[in-house]
Amino acid sequence: MKARVFVSFKSTVLDPQGQTICSKLHDLGYPAIADVRQGKFFDIALAAGTSAEQARRDIEIIAQDVLANPVIEEYRVEILD
Repeated sequence: MKARVFVSFKSTVLDPQGQTICSKLHDLGYPAIADVRQGKFFDIALAAGTSAEQARRDIEIIAQDVLANPVIEEYRVEILD
């Protein structure tokens, strides 16, 4: 089993890298792109025999306490089979 954690800036936080990407996309001829928000994701392999419930509990805690800065970032957890 694997977990995937997506971390990105909250919508209220300035994202200069996303703004730069959006600007460059316009320069490349993609005027329909209105906004870009950049982020990161983590693929986490879980030990065999770990229940989905335990995996979700552990990964939620890890995402909140280690992978994301809750002041400026939000996260989303997916448990993959």
